[in-house]
Amino acid sequence: MPRSSPSNSSKKTTAGARMRTHLRVMLNDEIAFGPGKAELLEAIRDIGSISGAGKELGMSYRRAWLLVDAMNRCFRSPLVETAAGGTAGGGATLSALGEEILAKYRALENAVDKVTDKAFAEIKPLLRKTPAPPA
Repeated sequence: MPRSSPSNSSKKTTAGARMRTHLRVMLNDEIAFGPGKAELLEAIRDIGSISGAGKELGMSYRRAWLLVDAMNRCFRSPLVETAAGGTAGGGATLSALGEEILAKYRALENAVDKVTDKAFAEIKPLLRKTPAPPA
């Protein structure tokens, strides 16, 4: 079952109008961090494994691992630390930097949401209740 983000990145109203924001931290052409990677980090933190986190979010282990690898390659030190499997079992944890980036990203989402809420309040009255039919 996919997790719901604590961010309010899709604002719905009874009239169907909404403002959507998607924050992505880019490093050249690579998405270093974004909403999906934040959800993955939260799941890894809660579950303790990349495989389990991927399953909870409805993605394959390979997809989850590629996202972790991209994050780890983009930041100065890894956001996710892994332990090899074996008799004690493997696992994954967030590094201190991983916890910090996740917290800062969620704070940034909240700050952007506050700004967009105010701006959208000025735009919303100018929208129709529903789109006019195509000409």
